[in-house]
Amino acid sequence: MLFNSIDFLIFLPIVFALYWFVFRSRRWQNLLIVIVSYIFYGWWDWRFLILIIATSLFSFLSGLLIEKYEGKRHVQKWLSSLNIIINLLILGIFKYYNFFVDNLIALADSFHVEIGWTTLNIILPVGISFYTFQALSYTIDVYQHKLKATKDPVEFFAYISFFPQLVAGPIERATNLLPQFQKERVFHYPAAVDGMRQMLWGFFKKLVVADNCAAVVNMYWSDYQSLPGIALIMLGVLFTFQIYCDFSGYSDIAIGCARLFGFSLMRNFNYPYFSRSIPEFWRRWHISLTTWFRDYIYFPLGGSRCEKWKIIRNIFIVWSISGLWHGANWTFVCWGLYHALLLALYNILGVNTKHQHIVAFGRQLPSVKELAQMLLTFCLAVIGWIIFRAENISQATDFLLSIVQHPFLGEATFYGKKWVFVCLALLCIEWFQRDRQHVLQLPGSGVFHYRAARWAVYYLLCVLIIQFAGSSQSFIYFQF
Repeated sequence: MLFNSIDFLIFLPIVFALYWFVFRSRRWQNLLIVIVSYIFYGWWDWRFLILIIATSLFSFLSGLLIEKYEGKRHVQKWLSSLNIIINLLILGIFKYYNFFVDNLIALADSFHVEIGWTTLNIILPVGISFYTFQALSYTIDVYQHKLKATKDPVEFFAYISFFPQLVAGPIERATNLLPQFQKERVFHYPAAVDGMRQMLWGFFKKLVVADNCAAVVNMYWSDYQSLPGIALIMLGVLFTFQIYCDFSGYSDIAIGCARLFGFSLMRNFNYPYFSRSIPEFWRRWHISLTTWFRDYIYFPLGGSRCEKWKIIRNIFIVWSISGLWHGANWTFVCWGLYHALLLALYNILGVNTKHQHIVAFGRQLPSVKELAQMLLTFCLAVIGWIIFRAENISQATDFLLSIVQHPFLGEATFYGKKWVFVCLALLCIEWFQRDRQHVLQLPGSGVFHYRAARWAVYYLLCVLIIQFAGSSQSFIYFQF
């Protein structure tokens, strides 16, 4: 079920009413969440439910067994490793098996060797990478004594399948979300209202900005060779905003929706295009995934507390895995390696730990230096997103070379100019709200002190969504 569908607009108020007015106790509410989450997820294909139930069951039992054998560290390590292997095996078969078989066959063909392996006729379950990583973090945290294993299967299955963030995150940690299923929830009107505001802003970014940018990108991408350099740059910029508004829009809807039910999800985006360096960009983009890799792969490898060459090694390991996590395509691996190279360079230059605070803090405008840093970081991000969007390595290379090889100006018509200006307007709006959790947390002073002014903004966004919503597009990160 898509957030941007009529089905969801009917589904959400029904679930909300049942949750708060019929199933009032914590246990019944948790059971309701499991049921409606499975309905939400099974809306695509009921067979997907088999995998998420299996993942939940293996991880739940692993947690209980790890706690049962407290004091027998070797047994606990074996149980934790077994659960990790099972979950990664499920993920690997459905997401990567055909990819590796195809590449192995191609490699064998280059040596004129014939192998009898064949690909499987399987479809990729929506959001499998997200809930798999969420399940893995639970078992690892129990093994590392960061939390106690839950003995209630309903609350655990609800934690894994919680429908607002099930298919595209944020990738929640059990230490944050699971305890929220273990206590009574009370309806908090201000939190629910703020959640609705955040959902509205998420729908605007997705339906108006991302979907219209997608229409332009999809129209021109396959025929990019005919475009002049300036149009290619604008095409890259439009995809840069498409993926941002698509994914951060989903996160806004998910976080806002969760607040309607009394849950607080972690922040997943923090205005990443105002970053002054690539390390800062990755502290602000898809925060739940980057912190997952940091805590469960980068730190165990030694993190930054080791020799310089090992730090660089750790960066490349993490970002190779990160690239592959995004999809079974060499373009994603190259995208990960591209960012690994940038992060390694920033680390060598000693700027990896800088820029912890928000840009131009306490000021309306950035300094010239900050503006230059943001522009450089944005340009580097655009190059990365072009690699990410390309269908193969050859296309990514040719696209980037075409920007400098083609005439900068040309006669080819490019219909995406107005959406470039819309994206710039979006940036301006976000700039003045960059110290807030989301754009619609309007200040209580000035003109927004008046309710009429705030409601005028909400109505305007609703009108813009109705008037300019692009053709319905699935969320980009559903494929991961």
